[in-house]
Amino acid sequence: MRAITVRDRDAGVGGLTLTDMPHPHAAENDVIVRVHAAGFTSGELDWPATWTDRSGRDRTPSIPGHELSGTVVELGYGTTGLTVGQRVFGLTDWARNGTLAEYTAVEARNLAPLAADIDHTVAAALPISGLTAWQGLFDHGHLTTGQTVLVHGAAGGVGSIAVQLAREVGAHVIGTGRADHREVALDLGAHAFLDLDADDLRDAGEVDVVLDVIGGDVLERSTELVRPGGTVVTIAAPPTVRPRDGRAIFFVVEPDRARLADLAQRVRAGRLRPVVGAVLPLSEAASAFAGRRRTPGRTIIQVADESGSRHP
Repeated sequence: MRAITVRDRDAGVGGLTLTDMPHPHAAENDVIVRVHAAGFTSGELDWPATWTDRSGRDRTPSIPGHELSGTVVELGYGTTGLTVGQRVFGLTDWARNGTLAEYTAVEARNLAPLAADIDHTVAAALPISGLTAWQGLFDHGHLTTGQTVLVHGAAGGVGSIAVQLAREVGAHVIGTGRADHREVALDLGAHAFLDLDADDLRDAGEVDVVLDVIGGDVLERSTELVRPGGTVVTIAAPPTVRPRDGRAIFFVVEPDRARLADLAQRVRAGRLRPVVGAVLPLSEAASAFAGRRRTPGRTIIQVADESGSRHP
């Protein structure tokens, strides 16, 4: 099968190549999925799990990408809850070969059924962004109706979904980002928008929750805005400061089949709109990692069409 692989940690994005790899093996409780569309995180090449397995052993050549939407083509021994031919989407294990491939092995519990009326490219934009937004806002941030939340990167993958979820729960939403993302963030439901390059972050006033995807100076300045008892939640790096009489939380997103199903239902009902910025073939995945396109939302790699035929 064709897959994007990386062998040399020092080569960075330049080490990504489209190669032939063996068909994956379905271990116990696994399924093999024919990948139709896949998502990735640009920082994956810096993750230890990209290079070693859970025992610390080298696992190169490794296949990046950890979000997928596709069709089940094989069941491993003991696998229940899914069937061959079923449309699914979900989040794959960090320390196993990923989704930028024509086929991948996934633990069945990390996948949720996908309705026929949701396009694979839309579904592939949901797992990491949707679960991160939900877990950050509600599981860790404890955001509730009437509170104010500051969402950094409001037009990006995580931020765009967070804006919609926070608005739906009745929070006052302030988004941030680059100036050319203002209209996207406002269209998604942000009540206000701050340009991180030109506006003063203090114009946000006091907030109850900060959802951060940037880290560094932006995270530190945001912490000063949090009301006593409030929460800063970040996925960028463990925070070095915390709010006055509040909490500062760093977390890594966790798979959640039930929440994935809920997010998909929200998409079907028109209550949630993942922002897909660009759809590229597998052959262009390496350039996508390089971040040359600065469009709002997620860049999705289309591996196969709806019939399962290889995408050019």
